[in-house]
Amino acid sequence: MLRRPRRNRKNQVIRELVEENKVQTSDLIFPLFLLEGANKEIEVSSMPGIYRRTIDLLLKEIESCLKIGIKSFCIFPAIDEQHKDKYATYSYQPDNFYLKALSRIKKELTEAVLMTDVAMDPYSSDGHDGIVENGEIINDATLEVLSKMSVAQAEAGADIIGPSDMMDGRIGFIRNALDEAGFTNTSILSYAAKYASSFYGPFRDALDSAPKSGDKKTYQMNPANAKEALLEAQLDIEQGADILMVKPALPYLDVIKLLNENTQLPIAAYNVSGEYAMIKAAAFKGWLDGTLSMKECLLSIKRAGAKIILTYFAKEYAQSFQ
Repeated sequence: MLRRPRRNRKNQVIRELVEENKVQTSDLIFPLFLLEGANKEIEVSSMPGIYRRTIDLLLKEIESCLKIGIKSFCIFPAIDEQHKDKYATYSYQPDNFYLKALSRIKKELTEAVLMTDVAMDPYSSDGHDGIVENGEIINDATLEVLSKMSVAQAEAGADIIGPSDMMDGRIGFIRNALDEAGFTNTSILSYAAKYASSFYGPFRDALDSAPKSGDKKTYQMNPANAKEALLEAQLDIEQGADILMVKPALPYLDVIKLLNENTQLPIAAYNVSGEYAMIKAAAFKGWLDGTLSMKECLLSIKRAGAKIILTYFAKEYAQSFQ
């Protein structure tokens, strides 16, 4: 036989020489949860090893991550009910503890790149990503709130704005608001294809952000649809997005590949809480090797075409090479 593919697999060094994809720590964004107050750390029961922390302890966590090569972080706030209202007004108030925390992180840990979440649900008394009127999510009025939130986050030092709401037209609206406020260099990582998925449960446990009524199927995408993701992506590109994201990642590897092959922007993917929890639960039961399963899943996301991966495994992945 002239062609023996096994020659390129005969030892570890050669396998590494010819491997087509590799997940680097520089590919990863680590999602972190912020609590109001001081000296508090609460583990998310459905996400072993993931904690909600107050800013003092969050700063220490970010600093420890920087030392092992994780430099990008997406911060999500757990908002107390007292701060929530129908129009998410606390999201852009100067005394918002989330905005203060972003400023402090950028001041004390200048090496850290910060991504934020732009959506009403953490701040909304209705628990939805948009304004609710008579049971309907009102698209255009929501854009005003999202733009105020985005500008406030940029003022606080956010490097990357992450609109996760899936309202029509929000990327252009936010881009215009940022530019008019002087934040022309603030990036927008658009949740271009965010699906109405069953894999978000542990995240909603972490933030207590589940809808008070109804579901999110009128604005998040139908899991049955792939071509629709191309339309969403094209609209976001036209409106000024810098990076496009698919969420969740593992059940939608085909969509990651589709966007990567049909657009010119970098593709990100969110390895969401439910995907993390599945591996952790199986590893706890002894059904899977947790470390090997983690690495294989992240590699599959990279191989599908994601240049950036948001994952709760980020720190664990980096530590596995120490």
